Amino acid sequence: MARKVSVVPHTHWDREWYAPFPALRQRLVELLDDLLPRLDADPGYARFLLDGQMAMVDDYLEVRPEAVASLRRLAASGRVSVGPWYVLMDEFATSGETIVRNLQLGMQRAAEFGGPMRVGYLPDMFGHVAQMPQLLAAAGMEHAVVWRGVPAAVTRSAFWWQAPDGSKVRAEYLPTGYGNGAATPPDASGLIRRLVAHQVEIGALLAGDTDPILWMNGTDHQAPQEWLARVVADTNASQDDFELVISSLAEHLATAPTDGLPTWAGELRSGARANILMGVLSNRVDVRAAAAGAERALERRAEPLGALWLEAHQWPGALLAIAWRNVIHNSAHDSICACSADEVGLAVRHRFAEATATADAMTGRALGAAGAAMAGAGPVVINASQRARSGVVELVLAGDTVPEGTQELDRVAESATEVTGTGSELGRLLGRLTADGWLPPTGAPTGAVVDGTGAGVVLELVADRRLEGAAPEVGAEMAEALALAGGRRDGPLTVRVRRPASVRVAARALDVPGYGWAAWTTRPLDTEAVRGGTGGGQGTGGGRDPGGGRGTGGGRDPSGRGAWLDNGLVRLSVDGGDGTFAIDDLGGLDRLVDGGDEGDTYNYSPPGSDTVVSSPEEVEADVVESGPVRGRLAVRRRYRWPSHVCDGARAGTAEVDVRTDLELRAGERLVRVTTSFDNRCRDHRLRAVFPLPERATSSVAECAFATVTRGLHGEGGAHERALATFPSRRFVSAGGLTVTHEGLLEYEVVDGGSALALTLLRATGFLSRPAPAYRPNAAGPYLALEGPQMLGPVRVRYALAVGDVDPYALADQAWLPLDVVDAPGGGTLEAAGSHLGVGGAEVSALYRNAGALELRVFNPSAETTTVEIAGRSGWLIDLRGLPLAPFDGAFELRPWGIATARLDP
Repeated sequence: MARKVSVVPHTHWDREWYAPFPALRQRLVELLDDLLPRLDADPGYARFLLDGQMAMVDDYLEVRPEAVASLRRLAASGRVSVGPWYVLMDEFATSGETIVRNLQLGMQRAAEFGGPMRVGYLPDMFGHVAQMPQLLAAAGMEHAVVWRGVPAAVTRSAFWWQAPDGSKVRAEYLPTGYGNGAATPPDASGLIRRLVAHQVEIGALLAGDTDPILWMNGTDHQAPQEWLARVVADTNASQDDFELVISSLAEHLATAPTDGLPTWAGELRSGARANILMGVLSNRVDVRAAAAGAERALERRAEPLGALWLEAHQWPGALLAIAWRNVIHNSAHDSICACSADEVGLAVRHRFAEATATADAMTGRALGAAGAAMAGAGPVVINASQRARSGVVELVLAGDTVPEGTQELDRVAESATEVTGTGSELGRLLGRLTADGWLPPTGAPTGAVVDGTGAGVVLELVADRRLEGAAPEVGAEMAEALALAGGRRDGPLTVRVRRPASVRVAARALDVPGYGWAAWTTRPLDTEAVRGGTGGGQGTGGGRDPGGGRGTGGGRDPSGRGAWLDNGLVRLSVDGGDGTFAIDDLGGLDRLVDGGDEGDTYNYSPPGSDTVVSSPEEVEADVVESGPVRGRLAVRRRYRWPSHVCDGARAGTAEVDVRTDLELRAGERLVRVTTSFDNRCRDHRLRAVFPLPERATSSVAECAFATVTRGLHGEGGAHERALATFPSRRFVSAGGLTVTHEGLLEYEVVDGGSALALTLLRATGFLSRPAPAYRPNAAGPYLALEGPQMLGPVRVRYALAVGDVDPYALADQAWLPLDVVDAPGGGTLEAAGSHLGVGGAEVSALYRNAGALELRVFNPSAETTTVEIAGRSGWLIDLRGLPLAPFDGAFELRPWGIATARLDP
């Protein structure tokens, strides 16, 4: 019986990688200019797969719009497979919501070309998240195609892949990658030799003669082979061992065997058979921080605030679609993973900046609407989170009195100034007033009156820093002033500025409802005040240090150079000897460990002769704010780090001053950390090490729509050394410590489970090296780069809490601020309330779709939960928007389940 061989012609298309997007798009245009007429001319060339991503189609049609009819005809007839993704993203470096929007955009665009390929094609991602089977099933798919990450425990060329909620898809495994049929020989004898060799190569994964072979005829940026149809026909005619069919992936999988397949549950992160290139998570931390900021700005602020506070007709859907497309473009695995040319890194940062700016503008508009809706005047705190929250906010208040229960940050006294000149000098005078601090940086006052009735022009301005923007009448007055001054260019001009007294304070906002608001009023501090001091403070505590020893004890810091903060819940103290800090009696936290890195953007690999630096030469610790609402410490550590790697050893010396800002707020156990320095060194890795309260045997980290529990060891193979450096989306917990971060995706439980290491920086100078020590093969072109060396200012943010905490609430507390608006009064809303109550699950997204509110939630636990949406009814829908079941006020959600609800008006 002949073994079936499904020949799938394709090209794997990295939109940007070793060259920037414009250069690779030129090659894409040339490829499709050749492919489309070839398909029309050669019916035997029956199928072609456009890599499962619609961005290829859009990028091509932007240059060749006249080809849209041809592409639609070929796709609708099944000759060309399009979608289901928009781009082939990385699953660990992007949020779950970005993965969903990518899939939805890909399916929507593919629907305009006859419909998407109903296969979860995942050919080159650097591992796969545990919830991917559930997402594919929710989009109507029964199959996935994967390469990297499949563990040694899977012993067949296909397996059932199960998500934490129990959803399953049949996963077709590509044992040798997506290019096993690349460069198919033009003659039958050559092709037969290749097939026989491949059959031997993967024979252990095949079930006798029954399993078909998937022959992926293509690889990176490969053009179609014109002889394919002929050589397939010749091969079938010249032998009986193989039956070759030019096929689509969907056609191959429709008849693929399912009997006796093994099952794998959870994420695919093994390097047993193919490298997963785990170091992509720690290079270019600036890119990952920008990604975290853009995703948060869209998912957690702009969309929910806009959906709740703006009228349906005010929803800026087109602008948000552009912002999301920027984020989705960046989620492509070579883009977000920064294993790309320097020009690509710049483009990625720019797209994130544009998406963030769009989101911030929408957030500002929504907050303005919130302020206008309030009946009473004064500060109002707005909560963009589903959970009721208390927390610290900053307020600018009129007058010079610091209210009870607040902390003065700065003040502006009642004052005035006057400058004179001629009408032609109005612009210069306004610029001078701005430079001197009398007008805000925008130069726009908050009030203006112009008088041109006398011999000269008099412009009286008010600069009240409580008001964010000028009222419409201010613009009219300023325009009149410009006109009058212009008409009297040589006449006298007087500009007076009055600056009302104001104080900026830190204050506790209490019990702000989820997705709601609460007016701020003066009241005594509801919790113990923050206190702080220097010298004589508590030294590092009795926690175990990463080397297995004890800290310096709970007594006074013998150096006298330490500093401390205490809020009654947490005592935070800095050791003046080494600059680490303690939370209560857990000492040695935030020990900075710098070592060499002779790897590349894909993999960490230490030099053969490494020099590891973990002790500073000098330490200074000062109190920046001592309470009562917020305390801040500044820790300065001076290190001597080797400046580069040369001939397999670290060499040179650079002095580097590292500043660590520690923040403790009233009523919180969370310690916020900001570390910044001017990176003057190449080829190195910097990690922050945190001793654990208890020795850990595992870690729990956030991934898309779930948490994943991992042991202390990874699985490697011949292609990549096993390392236990793992990804976390926003937080990781181990041994009683939880660390949440802004884009610092790589962590490792070290020293036998006694400490957690968080990678703050990994600097390298090559896209790919031919054979670094930890990956004895090339992962890409041998291309020297400057961007990944991260030379210059580096600033990273993370936070930590000791004990039993809700890590999702902790991440919101750290990264999702409570907003404050200054309501003018005259609206209809009372002093406190909520627009939407959601309980029982975590919210991933809240947005408008075709005018209706849609809400995506997930259950991050192993127990069934009841999702309550107070007073609202609607339909549960799948990721295609198809209705599943109605609900009224609540619905049940299975363990680890994901659900999307469309709310009735």
